Amino acid sequence: MNLLLVILGGAVGAACRYGADRMANSYIGSNLVGTFSVNILGSLILGFVVGCALYKTNWNQDYTLVLGVGFCGSFTTFSTVTVSSVQLISNGNYSKAAIYLASSIIVGLFAAFIGILIAKESF
Repeated sequence: MNLLLVILGGAVGAACRYGADRMANSYIGSNLVGTFSVNILGSLILGFVVGCALYKTNWNQDYTLVLGVGFCGSFTTFSTVTVSSVQLISNGNYSKAAIYLASSIIVGLFAAFIGILIAKESF
């Protein structure tokens, strides 16, 4: 049953990720914005899920599997951040790569912290 929950969450997360990338590419013309956006939103969601698991006494661990492992696991992607950064560096865009990497990590950490804080204050 646990594997099915992860698969279900993963399928939805992957579809949402694909849609966000397509929208960012269509409207902004950059996959970097799509990747950055989903990673920050995913960090917020995962922070909230972890916060709920920590602070909500009747939290069902199935939610963690569906939302945390499945959805966030396929919605967010560290590998795309690193590959995009390598591509930027290869094209000589050193400052853009540094800003992209640093902002992804710093804003992602902040979003995860906010998600945990929201969960803690909600219960």
